[in-house]
Amino acid sequence: MSVTPILIRALRYGALLALAVAVVAGAIGLLVAGVPGLLGGLFGALLAAVFLGLTAGSMLFAGRVAKGDTTGPTFFGIVLGAWFLKLVVFVIAAIVFGRLHWVDPYVFFFSVIAAVIGSLAADIVAFLGARVPYVSDVVLPGEPQGSSGARKGAE
Repeated sequence: MSVTPILIRALRYGALLALAVAVVAGAIGLLVAGVPGLLGGLFGALLAAVFLGLTAGSMLFAGRVAKGDTTGPTFFGIVLGAWFLKLVVFVIAAIVFGRLHWVDPYVFFFSVIAAVIGSLAADIVAFLGARVPYVSDVVLPGEPQGSSGARKGAE
């Protein structure tokens, strides 16, 4: 069983979501706060897109490095390292963007929040749309032997 199709689908949905947040938050920011609001919305959407990409990308990379073993320490080390990197980058970005006079911090904050909530929803939709079996080595009634991925010799 591989989670690669789910993660690729989540990346696609996340990219579409980031684009939508950039357009909507940028337009609202422009109307509310002018050019600083536009930049706050665009930077917030960009930051969320980078974070979404880091999460799914680190899981894909870790799966390849760990050779598909998603229970090993190599996999978890890479994923946790990426999450820690995201935390550090977020704190630095929040401090930097909060002090820039040409970026509206409120529009930036709300665009990041909207993108994070939207990316959670995109991940859920990607997972629910995937057809991943809950168990392996099971032959369902009415299926020919070997069609469900059952191991040969395990019949």
